[in-house]
Amino acid sequence: MNQIIRLIIGGLMIGCVYGVLGMAYSLVYKATGLMNLAQGEFLMIGAFFGLTFYKILGLPYAIAILLTFVVMFALGWLVQVGLITRLLRRGATFAYIILCTAAISMILQNGALVIWGAIPLYFPSIFPVTTVKFLGVNVAPEQLVVLGLGIAAMFGLHLFLNKTKFGTAMRAAALNPKAASSMGINVSVTRGVTWGLSASLAGILGAALGPYYGVYTTMGALIGQKAFAGAVAGGYGNIYGAIIGGMFFGFLETFTAAYITTVYKDCICFGVMILVLIFMPTGLFKEQVLE
Repeated sequence: MNQIIRLIIGGLMIGCVYGVLGMAYSLVYKATGLMNLAQGEFLMIGAFFGLTFYKILGLPYAIAILLTFVVMFALGWLVQVGLITRLLRRGATFAYIILCTAAISMILQNGALVIWGAIPLYFPSIFPVTTVKFLGVNVAPEQLVVLGLGIAAMFGLHLFLNKTKFGTAMRAAALNPKAASSMGINVSVTRGVTWGLSASLAGILGAALGPYYGVYTTMGALIGQKAFAGAVAGGYGNIYGAIIGGMFFGFLETFTAAYITTVYKDCICFGVMILVLIFMPTGLFKEQVLE
């Protein structure tokens, strides 16, 4: 029984990571009709910034998380304003934007190599104990931090999009940019905020994962791919579908590794995604693809 509880907690933790990162993918797509392939690298850069603020500068962990959020928001905003908007003004197609974000992904990876090096870095524990009791089993407290932060990010984004005027403006700009602009909504600002939020969500996830996984330049690659798979399975562009899809892949990966194989767990996860694409091309929530 204890093993099952540990697996459920592990599945929830990694499912939250995939779900929140999947939300970031879907947020960009829903708001702008574009796809950002650099989300995994935003997570990685966020982990390095969190490490820098917490270990190197000696700031409290909560402050390190807050500063990581701010820095990553600024980075996402700059990518949108400085690159994506300029490309769109020059008539770039969807394929060119995808290539641009793929290039950004490589630049971020190589930039991290130059600044922080290729050797995985140790992120000091943020707690004085290595395990705590949770639901009757011993778990690493860092797991609970990732779980709590992921749940908080999900609810926070939901409240922001549905209970604030700016969130309503973002959704209106996403549905019909021309109509929103005619009503006085600054569409370029809402798009910048969208990219900033997607980058900051990924960044704080990286800073939360650092104490549990360590920090290295390729840490976001596979996580980003699985989060993307979760977003596709839930219905690409549906934020809530991304959460469900991410949770599904988190549990699938955890229980596959525990009861079937650790070697081919990634193959099985992506195989399931292919099956979803074949039998449910619009995902679990039947999200319609934007033209």
